Amino acid sequence: MAETEIIFERRGAAGLVTLNRPAALNAVTDAMAVGLHAQLDDWADDPAITRVVITAAGERAFSVGGDIRALYDLGKAGKHDEMLQFWRDEYPLNVAIKNYRKPYVALIDGMVMGGGVGVSVHGSHCVAGDRFQFAMPEVGIGFFPDVGATWFLPRLPGELGAYCALTGERFSAADALAAGIATHRVPSAHFPALIDGLTGTVSVDAVLAAFAEPAGDGPIMARRATIDRLFVGASVEDILAALEREAKSDSVDAEWAAKTIATMRTKSPLSLKIALAQVRRGKEWDFETCMRAEFRIVSRVIKAHDFYEGVRAVIVDKDNAPRWQPATLAAVSEADVERHFAPLGAGELVLP
Repeated sequence: MAETEIIFERRGAAGLVTLNRPAALNAVTDAMAVGLHAQLDDWADDPAITRVVITAAGERAFSVGGDIRALYDLGKAGKHDEMLQFWRDEYPLNVAIKNYRKPYVALIDGMVMGGGVGVSVHGSHCVAGDRFQFAMPEVGIGFFPDVGATWFLPRLPGELGAYCALTGERFSAADALAAGIATHRVPSAHFPALIDGLTGTVSVDAVLAAFAEPAGDGPIMARRATIDRLFVGASVEDILAALEREAKSDSVDAEWAAKTIATMRTKSPLSLKIALAQVRRGKEWDFETCMRAEFRIVSRVIKAHDFYEGVRAVIVDKDNAPRWQPATLAAVSEADVERHFAPLGAGELVLP
C-alpha cells in the first residue's frame, strides 16, 4: 500500500483517518482495510485518543466502495483465493467499527456506496454534508449489498431497506437523516471547523449538536408510505406485481412505479433475489451472523457469472448491457438462492 492511500494522524484528542484515493473515488483496497483495522486497534488502547474521525479527500466521493476493478481482474485470472482475502479483511473491519468502544465519527461529503458504507455507517456518528449521496447499488453489477447491509438495511424504517437493496436508488442527506443512515446534517463549508472541534476534549455529541442543522425533506421519504405498501412482498415477483398494479392505476405514484419497475428490470435477477433474502433474514440476525452470511454469499458469487458480466457492462466496457444468467426472475429457483447462504465448512469467515 502506498502510504498516501489512507492517512492516519493524531490531532488533539482525535485519531483522524483520511481516505486518500480521490482519483479512484476513494475506493477501498485490501491494504487500506488492513491498515485501518490495525490503526483502530492501536487507538482503542491509547488513552490519549478519545474519538476517531474518518473523512475523505476530494469533493466527489467519500468512497464508492471496494476496488471492484482490481477484484474483477483477480477473478478473471482465476485467483479466487486472493479475491476472498479482501473480504476476509474487510468484513472483520466492519465488525470492529460496529463494536468500537470509542466514538467513531464519519464525515461524508459526496457519494458513499458499498465498501465506503462499511467504513462509515457502522460507527457511532455519521455526518452528512451538502454533497452526501448514499446508495447500495450492487445488484446492478451482479453482486449483492454487503459490508453489513444484511444487518442495517432491515433496520431502516418500514420497507426502505428492501427498496434500497432492490433499486440502488440514492438517498440524499435529508433522506438519510430521516431514515437513520446519517445521524447529523452539517453544511460542507463547516466541515473544517467541525473537524477542529472534534479534535478537542468537548464531547462528540456536544460538538455535533453545535454544528448540526435541519436537513429538510427528501424525495424518498416523501414516498415512504407508498414504498412501505409496495415493497412488503415476500418475493421480488410479488413486489414487481404490486408496482405494476400501481403503475396501471390513476395514482399520483403511477409514473414513479413505472420507473421503479424499469430500474429493477435492469438488475441481475439472481442478485435481486439474494438481496431480498438478505433483507428478510437479516432482521432476525445479530451483526456477526450477518457478516458470516455475507461471506458465504460472496464465496459463491465470485465463482459465478453475473458479477463478472455486471462489472464488464458497467465498469470495463461501459456498454450498460449486461447479459445476466439466469436472464429472468422465473429462472432463479429458491434452491439457487438458498445455496448462497449454505455453510462453508472450513472456509467460514473467522471473526474475533
